[in-house]
Order: sequence, then C-alpha cells, then structure tokens
Amino acid sequence: MKSIWFLLLSLFFIPLGAGAEVGIPAFNVQTNAAGQQEYSLTIQILLLMTGLTLLPAALMTMTSFLRIVIVLSILRQALGTMQTPSNQVLVGLALFMTLFIMAPVFDKINQDAVEPYLNEQINLMQAVEAGSGPMRQFMIQQVREDDLALFGEMANVKLDEPETVPFRVLIPAFITSELKTAFQIGFLLFIPFLVIDLVVSSLLMAMGMMMLSPMIISMPFKLMLFVLIDGWSLIVGTLANSFIVPGGL
Repeated sequence: MKSIWFLLLSLFFIPLGAGAEVGIPAFNVQTNAAGQQEYSLTIQILLLMTGLTLLPAALMTMTSFLRIVIVLSILRQALGTMQTPSNQVLVGLALFMTLFIMAPVFDKINQDAVEPYLNEQINLMQAVEAGSGPMRQFMIQQVREDDLALFGEMANVKLDEPETVPFRVLIPAFITSELKTAFQIGFLLFIPFLVIDLVVSSLLMAMGMMMLSPMIISMPFKLMLFVLIDGWSLIVGTLANSFIVPGGL
C-alpha cells in the first residue's frame, strides 16, 4: 500500500520538477544598444492585461464620455420622462458619440504608437509615451486653467509648459472641468422646461385643480416642444461641437 502511494506522489511531482527546469522566466529586463531597458514578453503581456482592466475607467475619465452622459441624464430629468430613455440607451449613445468625437485622437495614437509597436519599430515604453501625447493634448484643450492651477498647486508641480503636465495632475483637473461644463449645459437645458412647468402649475392653480399633478399635464407639452425643435439633433450637435479636438472631428 505504501509503495502505491509513493508511486502516485512520484508521478505527481515529476512533471512539476521537469517543467520548472524549462519554464519561461516571468520577469526579465535587458538593456539594448541605445541604453534603454526592454522587458520580456511575459511582463509586457502582464502590463497589457492590467491596462485592459483600467480601460473602462480611462474611457469615463479621460475622454468626452463624462460630459456627454451627464448632459443626457440631466436632459432626461428635465423632460420628466422618468426612465425613458433607459440608462442603457443613454450610455450607448454617449459611448458611440465618444467614439465619434475621439476618432482623430485614437487615429493619432494608432499611427504614432500602436502600429510602430506592432511592427517592432519601437518598444513598449516608447509606445506608451507616444500614445500618451495625443490624449494629453486633447485633455489640455478642454481643461480650465483655474482647475489645472489648483491641482498643480496641491501637487507642488510647476505648470510652465502644457506638454509637461503629469497625468496625476491633468486627469483630476480634466474631470473637474468636465463636471463644471456638463452642469452649465444642463442648467441651460433645464430653463425652457422649467418655464413650461411653472406655466402649467399656475394654470392648474387658477382653475382650482390642485389635486392634479402638474407633471402629468406638462410632460406632453415638453415632449412636443422637444420634438418640434428637433431636440436630439440640437443636443447631439451642440455636445459634439463643444469639444476642441486636435485635427478636427
């Protein structure tokens, strides 16, 4: 009985020992002829998979997605249509508008970073540096100077040249600026619909219909106004034109 257990344990551990001898090193750093460090393929794949997990956060905080989805949510609130359009529709519209607006930036990243890296013309670190340039330029065009100065002061970073602003300062300043711009646009959207609500409420009060909800009466008028002025085209066009994209849309 003991010999059988010994045989099973031997069969279990022998492949592990043999595989350890011919295994691929998980981390390997070499210095090329130019004096730059190159990472092994294994660590490059690890960095790529880590970057993919951060892709949704980068999409929401470093592109036009944030401003668009907030404005669309405020618009739905102003119309008073509750959950119509649904969250999935708003997010889908915001996502495809983001791809449309950011297309010149993504094309620049593909041209300067992705294609040279796939063709083995540059290494991974050079590709990351080249790809960060178009994104930094896009965010610099949208960020407010006071927000950038605020985070630069808190981080003790001198903001002499926009091209040298670190992302740890630029990203929170960009998010803050996008929130301000989105709420300003939302405030302007709310005004005409608020006027309709006030007029309907005043008429119902004058007619003595206090038990009738003004929202039920005002919603058809707000929808009619929004359809007559071709509201969706106006909103989408205004949002797209509110961004300064290097190279144009």
